[in-house]
Amino acid sequence: MEKKMRFGIKSKIIIGYLIVIVCLFIAFIVLNSQISSLQKERNFIIDHDIEVHDLTNRIEKHLLDMETGQRGYIITGEASYLEPYNSAASSWEKDYNALYQLLNNNPNQQEKLEKIKGSIQDWIEAAGEPTIALKKENNTKELQQFFEKDPGRQYMDDIRSQFTSFRNVEKKSTETRATELDEKNQKIKIGLYGLLLFVTLISLAIAIVLSNSIVNTIKEVTQTIKRITASKGELKGRIKVRSNDEIKDLGIATNALLENIEERNWLQTNIAHAVTMYQGIASVDKLAEKFLFTVSEMTGASFGAFYVREENGKGDLFVKQAAFADRKGDAGRESFLIGEGLIGQAALEKRTLVINDVPDTYQLIASGLGDVKPKSIFIVPVLFEDEVIAVIELASLHELTVLEQELISQVIETFGLTINGVIRRMEIARLLKESQAMTEELQAQSEELQTQSEELQMQSEELRMINEQLEERTKDAEEKSFELEAAKEDLEEKAHQLELNSQYKSEFLANMSHELRTPLNSILILSEMLEENAAKTLSEDEEEYARIIHSSGKDLLALINDILDLSKVESGKLDVLLAEMNMSELPDQIERNFSHVAEQKKVQLKINKAQDVPNIIHTDEKRFQQIVKNLLSNAFKFTESGSVTVSIQRVADHRLTTAMRTVDTDCWLEIAVADTGIGIPKEKHQLIFEAFQQADGATVRKYGGTGLGLSICSEFAKLLGGWISLSSEVGKGSTFTLYLPSLSNGLVDYEKVNFAYEEVAVSIEEAEPEAEITEIDHPVQPVEPSLPDDENVFQDKRVLIVDDDQRNIFALKTALAKQGMTIMTAHNGIECLEMMKNSEPFDLILMDIMMPQMDGYEAMQKIRGELKLVDLPIIALTAKAMKNDREKCLEAGASDYISKPLDLNQLFSVMRVWLVN
Repeated sequence: MEKKMRFGIKSKIIIGYLIVIVCLFIAFIVLNSQISSLQKERNFIIDHDIEVHDLTNRIEKHLLDMETGQRGYIITGEASYLEPYNSAASSWEKDYNALYQLLNNNPNQQEKLEKIKGSIQDWIEAAGEPTIALKKENNTKELQQFFEKDPGRQYMDDIRSQFTSFRNVEKKSTETRATELDEKNQKIKIGLYGLLLFVTLISLAIAIVLSNSIVNTIKEVTQTIKRITASKGELKGRIKVRSNDEIKDLGIATNALLENIEERNWLQTNIAHAVTMYQGIASVDKLAEKFLFTVSEMTGASFGAFYVREENGKGDLFVKQAAFADRKGDAGRESFLIGEGLIGQAALEKRTLVINDVPDTYQLIASGLGDVKPKSIFIVPVLFEDEVIAVIELASLHELTVLEQELISQVIETFGLTINGVIRRMEIARLLKESQAMTEELQAQSEELQTQSEELQMQSEELRMINEQLEERTKDAEEKSFELEAAKEDLEEKAHQLELNSQYKSEFLANMSHELRTPLNSILILSEMLEENAAKTLSEDEEEYARIIHSSGKDLLALINDILDLSKVESGKLDVLLAEMNMSELPDQIERNFSHVAEQKKVQLKINKAQDVPNIIHTDEKRFQQIVKNLLSNAFKFTESGSVTVSIQRVADHRLTTAMRTVDTDCWLEIAVADTGIGIPKEKHQLIFEAFQQADGATVRKYGGTGLGLSICSEFAKLLGGWISLSSEVGKGSTFTLYLPSLSNGLVDYEKVNFAYEEVAVSIEEAEPEAEITEIDHPVQPVEPSLPDDENVFQDKRVLIVDDDQRNIFALKTALAKQGMTIMTAHNGIECLEMMKNSEPFDLILMDIMMPQMDGYEAMQKIRGELKLVDLPIIALTAKAMKNDREKCLEAGASDYISKPLDLNQLFSVMRVWLVN
């Protein structure tokens, strides 16, 4: 049978729209034809009638121009009046011919035109040309006689009358055409309404046909669904659709849905039935029999066996607990191991096996009449917590459907929990019997425990009393804890105040350092220049005065450095730089630095260094040297006669204390400085290590000094991981012993080292050894600044000094001028830039950092950036040496950096390097 052609809803709607569109298109064509006809007639009326009236008016105008020109010429005699006459005489005939041709379809009007033409020609021949000729001949008498009769006037009146009659006829003709046009327009309007009504009726008919074809089919589907709904769960009914469109697809899909729902209902009903049948079963064998019977009844299976897992020494063994349609117990094997046979493999892989091609050797299903070969085998494992606890095998005379297989699979999903519950209940029943026997034993033991319980109750009463006492103590401890918390807050507040005080102290020390070093710079430079006495104008006494001033200035600088060092030490954040130090050079350094002091005081200097002292140790050499120099300075200071002995040795292992052994070090060194001086009373041994304290602390003292040296030495020793001990007797001398570890593996475990004051960074130059000795009361020998090998290095060099302090400018200008240099000065960065822009190039700039208006940092940046002078040497000078100030100066554009007060040797050395380079 041929397949019925599909005619969908979409196709029906599209065809309906197409029919409507075709009707509209035909109506549009008819309407457009009628409108075109009206347009042509309207255009004819507009173009023809307007042209007729226009040509008529133009002929009248030409005639009027001829009459006007004639009369003007006759009256004035001027030839210019003949121009419009002649022009109109040549033009009116052209317009007449055009008008005559335009009226070729109207003979009556053409006949009237011919009469008008005759009248015009008669006027020209009778009145126009003769009068003009008489005027030209200047025949006034005949002209006068002519105008007394004036025959031309009669011609003109006739012509106007003829034109009026002509226009009236044309006007009536135009009105007739307009009336005909209105009638046609009315007919078109009526036809348009009729056509619109026709298209509307066609559209409604098509819509009704399409909607009925759709709605009727949907009603059939709806009625069928309502009948199924009203049947209270009976889903046997199906939807029948005759049309071959989307409604049919809806019916087919609905039928498929009903079949699926029917299968789901069957599946859920059987699952619920199977689950309710397990309730109340207390043994596994009965549960297995009930399950096989129920599943066989639901699926039509004819044969089955149920195996449950039991543990033995060989592994997991599955034992048959029940069978369906068993014949003398031969329904399958009695047991199998996991992985043994198809059923064992299904248990091993935890998956369901379905076999439809059953071999001939498979066990037959027995009936009363004979044995039958099964057609399908279904093996399914039962899982509990992802472990196989049972396996079920079913055989059927028909192939199990997908729905029947799904039924068994869903029943099995929860059946594992049921089997496990039954097994647990059997185990609980067994344990219950055992527990009953044990209960009797426990009852006898409980009587014994009752006696012990009474004893324990007495002990618990004692414990309760103890607990109450502990609670009281706990409350006391909590109260003390609150008090400690309040004390902690007070301490934190005081710590904050101390931090603020430390910050204020830092700012004060930084500003004071700048204020002291600025004038001190001028004092040291000028006193050194006076001490040199290059011009030989000073007497020996005056040179000695200059030396004393220079020495006092250096002592003052050392005092400033000591005060700042002490401030940093007190904060516990002094910078410690560990590096290798050559101990083999230490005796020579001591000899070189203090031999002249010993000679001056006539005291013997002895240096003893043991052989076991390592050549290299790891420590902060600068702090170590400062400790040794301060100890030796004090020894010479308080020794009038006798000797000062320095002993350097390694601390033997047997002398190491427990605290010394805890330090991670290569070795411990012992540096002892012994003198034969005045000695120190025992009660003041601790006092002298405090800041600004001395053994002789009275206002009038024999020995000078600030009392800072030993305090700084003690703190430095602690920072380096060691300490200083004192052994002294009044009148016999003193021995200061420095114990110090070699810190090859880093600092010892004390508070993290850092700067105490973030703003202050004191620069201690390694110029002369005497400058490092803080408490020496002997004159310091003057140091002659060494001249460069090539004396012409400074000659005629242009140097710009930028500083806001006139004292520093005077001192530097005087010192540099003696070297043959040309000196220019500026008081701030702005003046510096102006001079560099408006004067000859400079060979070198000495730039102060702290200046008003524009400081040295900004000035150097503008010199390098705006002026593009990247190779010009700039040496930064400052009295307020800030932390990391050297790096900041170099980043701003400085070539080198020197802190005030200046050492002329150092200044000349740095200038020489940059001028030569």
